Amino acid sequence: MRRVIAVLPAVLPAVLPAVLTAATMAACSGEMSDTRTAGVSAEVAATLRAAYDLSRPDVEERMLSLYATSGPIVSASAGRVVTSRDTLAMGIRYFWENVGVNMRGPRWIWDSLHVSVLSPTSAVVTAAYRVQHRTPRNEDHVIAGAMTAVFVKRDGKWVIIQEHLSDVPAVPAVPAVPATDSTSRTPSHDHH
Repeated sequence: MRRVIAVLPAVLPAVLPAVLTAATMAACSGEMSDTRTAGVSAEVAATLRAAYDLSRPDVEERMLSLYATSGPIVSASAGRVVTSRDTLAMGIRYFWENVGVNMRGPRWIWDSLHVSVLSPTSAVVTAAYRVQHRTPRNEDHVIAGAMTAVFVKRDGKWVIIQEHLSDVPAVPAVPAVPATDSTSRTPSHDHH
């Protein structure tokens, strides 16, 4: 045992850089344990769910808090691309002041939420959602869509740096077609 202890001071300076380099490379290789991956996934999903919880006050502020306060932000929606947090904030406020204000008892429902963890500090979320509510006329109504968002962890907080939002198109009203008697065809409409 004394021999190992005596050799350690001589060997340590030569071995330590190699050990530290290997440990750093393993940490930066992107390989994460299943436990760590599940933890990051749960954190990102919880951040998103909390921001879109319509039963709590200050929805606009919570939604805006999802976006990075510095650096670039890219948001694509309805055929447009926004790269300014201020413009994004105006869009969120506009929606809640003109559409959200008319929703009675809204509930944000995640139909699917998939988190792909890229590293301990980055993840991509793809999700489908719907917002069930009643209109001012007390009629049931739903808006729905899908989103993909890139999250990064900055200052201990998960924030979106890039996203794409896609609304489910409204189902057009189908005009009622009058019933016809199939036995009363005119010869001009028979095609053989």
